Amino acid sequence: MFIDRLVLWLHVGFAIFTIGPVTVAIMSTPRYVRTRNLIVVRYLYRITRVFALMSLGVLILGVVLAQLKKDFSHPWLTISLTLFVVAVVLLVLIVRDQHRAIAALEVAAAADSAPVAGPPAEALGTPDATDPEWAENHSQDAQPGSLAPAATATLIATVERGRITMMGGIVSLIWLVILVLMVWNG
Repeated sequence: MFIDRLVLWLHVGFAIFTIGPVTVAIMSTPRYVRTRNLIVVRYLYRITRVFALMSLGVLILGVVLAQLKKDFSHPWLTISLTLFVVAVVLLVLIVRDQHRAIAALEVAAAADSAPVAGPPAEALGTPDATDPEWAENHSQDAQPGSLAPAATATLIATVERGRITMMGGIVSLIWLVILVLMVWNG
């Protein structure tokens, strides 16, 4: 009886202190990917990784509790366990997408901070770029391809932001369904 209650309290404690923070970290990530705040996105990535791993304690303690109470025959428990495994798989995909967004933001930041190629304006003979003849003769100095890495990286970060948002919403919905099943039937 004491062990059952202890495992139940640990199960609930793990659920409160791991699922909440991982959900908040996932749901906050898209905002900071959009603003290209690399420091915060890296921090949220670490939080997601750590708390996603710790949330496995909820699953393990839930299985132990079901074993102690011999409740595996209830369909709501099987549904909850299955949904939890689906949520864990989605968490792995979210962590992967956060990592990809970080890599894309790093490429975009590096491309944005890279110096513009080409000689300084004084070395070109005239600093007046409004002169049509000068502009025509020096149009090849502009490097249109130099914006491609930043634009591509920003596009990749935007795609990853959308994937994180979508899968984060699904994971949150799964947590909610599991909560309803546990409270309703537990």
